[in-house]
Order: sequence, then structure tokens, then C-alpha cells
Amino acid sequence: MALLDWLAMHWVAGVLLASYLAALLYNALQGRRASATMAGYYVGGRRFGGFAIGVSFFATFASTNSYIGHAGKGYAYGLPWLVMAAMLVLFTYISWRWIGPRTRRMAASFDALTLPDFLASRFLAEQDHDRHPLRLSAGLVIVFCSLLYLIAIFKGAGHLFALFFDISYEAAVLLALLIVVVYTSVGGFVSVVRTDVIQGGLMVVGAAMLFYFVTQAAGGVGTIVDLAEQPQHEFLFEWNGGIPFVVLLGVALSGSLKLIVDPRQLSRFYALQDERAAKQGLWVAVIGLTLVQACLYPIGIYAHLLLDNVSDTDLIVPTLINNAAIFPLWAADFLFVAIVAAAMSSIDSVLLVAASTGYKNLLAPLTRTQRPLWWTRLLVVVFALIAALVALDPPGDILQITIFSGSLYAACFFPAVVLGLYWSKGDARAVLGSMLVGTLMLLLWLALQLDSLLHEVFPALAVSLLTYIVLSQLREAANPRSLAGDG
Repeated sequence: MALLDWLAMHWVAGVLLASYLAALLYNALQGRRASATMAGYYVGGRRFGGFAIGVSFFATFASTNSYIGHAGKGYAYGLPWLVMAAMLVLFTYISWRWIGPRTRRMAASFDALTLPDFLASRFLAEQDHDRHPLRLSAGLVIVFCSLLYLIAIFKGAGHLFALFFDISYEAAVLLALLIVVVYTSVGGFVSVVRTDVIQGGLMVVGAAMLFYFVTQAAGGVGTIVDLAEQPQHEFLFEWNGGIPFVVLLGVALSGSLKLIVDPRQLSRFYALQDERAAKQGLWVAVIGLTLVQACLYPIGIYAHLLLDNVSDTDLIVPTLINNAAIFPLWAADFLFVAIVAAAMSSIDSVLLVAASTGYKNLLAPLTRTQRPLWWTRLLVVVFALIAALVALDPPGDILQITIFSGSLYAACFFPAVVLGLYWSKGDARAVLGSMLVGTLMLLLWLALQLDSLLHEVFPALAVSLLTYIVLSQLREAANPRSLAGDG
């Protein structure tokens, strides 16, 4: 009876959710038909056009972090937090303009399906074994960072489901787990991208609606001027008010670099069918992400006019949406589905990257297992379950978790990916050395609590780059592979 009452009240959400779940199931079945091979399951057979991959690129990046985490930080840090949004758009352009095309060509030339495959093909000699420490180390970093990111997204989805359905947080996390595991494990990359196209559309419309209703409830867009004149809110409009600007810049850089080195973003480039698709996808990704960020990032600032005594900034957006004085019921229902889509679009991509890397670069080389797709699907379930269990009592807030994973990705992979594309020097020793030294510096900086003075990504990235360059100069690669597409 309680379910019928809920459906009677939230019929818009019911219809949208039913349609959404039907689309997920359909795409999962379509994806399964196209995923008979590892290349089909991992990267869609490299047959995707620019529009689908461009939408998937921004949809998989703009998760509950944008809807919930970034709005929360806007509440805490104020107007300077918009620097993060600007840098995300800038690095999306950089990624598609200078990283994507070469990555696509080289991945196709090397037949690389994962980032460790790509690194091994670029930096190892032909005869080197699959068990080389470069493959294994890169695989371990990717699985670890993926789990961190999944924990953060499950937390965001859990809070949302709990508030909307009036169920426990634990039950809400389990619900998110069940939904995403089904279509990701069945349909692979094809299912993920096809679903991302739907989710991306919902996210853009949802972001615009969220901005409109919140600003209207706050008294209009112009009320931000009144907020600036209130002494207790002056810090929201000062460069060093809510957070030291140099630390804020580090947080923005750490988050933005993921657009260049995060395996889930790079995997989109592997799937592009040609150069024309890469050019088309650039503008789709840039425009889509710009629209989402422009609408969502100011929400936290306007929330100061609507909420008092906020203890957990991750709950700001769910609380606003649940307020009938701000959102009519139909709008709240739509936004609920839009944020669900945002969460799913990131969970599925991260899960697939973790599972494909976990099988191909960790499990298979060590055990020589057969049935690769069966094992990859099993790892989808295992990694999702681990992340969901940890999300029941997660370490830190959503953004803290994801920013750390971004810093680790930057320290480990930025030199190898970026310099590996444009500089013929470098070998496995340089890559491994940069990964090790960068990671140690990252952990040391945090252990000494120096991150309050300077964000940890700066020293970690600096020593990682320096180590890579020095080791590369000391010894040329024993058997360097040509940079495909240099001409």
C-alpha cells in the first residue's frame, strides 16, 4: 500500500523511472549482442561516432559530484569555486584537442583496450611479458582509484534515494548497486555509451531546472548582490575567504587533470571510429559540460539564502529538491531521475574500466584464466559490491574522495600519457619511477598535513614529471615504439 501511495504522489517520477529502466534494459540487451569479443565489450569495437562519445565523455564525468559535491563546495567556498568549473571546461577542450586524436590513433595501432595495454605498447619492447611490473602497477592504481570514485558516487546516490523514497541509507545504496550492476555487466561498453546519451540529456535539462528553481526561490539571480553585502557572507566573495586560493587552485587542477589521464575518459577515445568523429566529439563534450557546470556550480552560493545551519554540505541539493516550497512535485520528480542518471552514468563507466583492467592486466596475466568476458562481468559485480559496502561508512565527503583519486591519477599517469604521446623518449623505467616517486610525494605531503598550505597535486606532479624526464634522458628506450600518427 505504501508503494501505491508513493506512485500516486510521484507519478511523474514513476513514469520517468519506468521509462529509464526500460531503456537501460534495452541498451543492455543491445550491448550484449555487440559484445561477443573483448574489443566489443571493452571499447565497443572502436565503431562509435563523435556525438555519442562526446555526450558520454561529459556525462560520465559530471556525476553526483557535480550535482551534489560541487554544489556543496560552492556553499562552503563561495564564488571562487567557479574556478573549478572554468578549469573543467578548459581541460575538456585540451583533452579532446591534443590528447584524444593521438590516443585514438595509437590505441588502434597497438590494439590497446585498457590504459595499461596502451602504456605497455608504448614503453615496452615487443617481447616483454604481460606480467611486467608496468602493466601490474598501472592496473593496481586504476582499480584502487576506481574503487575510491565508486564509493563517492554510491554515497551521493544513497543520500538521494534515501531522501526521495524515505528509506534507510543502507537500502538506498543497495538499490543503486542493483540497478547499475545489471546493465553494466550484461551490455559492456556499448550499453554504457548508449545509456550515457540518454543520461546526458537528462543531466543538461535537470541542471537548468535546478538553477532556475533555486534562483527563483532565492529571489532571483540578482540576489547574489544582496548576499555579498551581508557581513556574515563576505567570505563567499573573497579569494581566500572559504579556502586559501592556492589550495583551491590545486583542487581544481587535480579534478581537471582527470579529464586528461583518467582511464574512463581515455577509454572514450579508444572507441572513436575516425578523425572526423574526434573533431565532432570535441564540441559536443565542451558545450555539454559547459552547460552543466554553469547551471550547477552557483547553486551552493544561492543556498545561503535558503538554508541555515548546514552540517553536511553533501545534503544541500537533496534537501533543496525535497523542499516543496522551492520545487513543485513534478520538478522534484524530474530532478530525482536526472541525478539518478548522473550517478549511473559515472558508476557504469568506472565499473567497466575497473573490471576490464582488473581482468586483462591483473587477473589474466597471473592466472591464465579463460572465458575473459565471464570473468570481466564477475569483476563488475565484485567491485561494485566492495564499493557499495565501503560507501555505507565512507571516508570523507564526496569531493574529498574523488579529488584524492584525481591527484593520484595525475601523479601516476600524467607524464606517461602526455609526454608519451608527444616525446619519443621514455621507457618503462621512467614510467615506473615517476609513478613511485609521485605517489610517495603525494602521501608524504598529506601525512605532513602540508595540504593546507599548498595542494598535494602540485608537488606530486612536479616530482613525477621531473623523475620521468631525468630517467628518460639518462637512458633512451631500448626499443622505442613509433608515435603513431605523428605525421
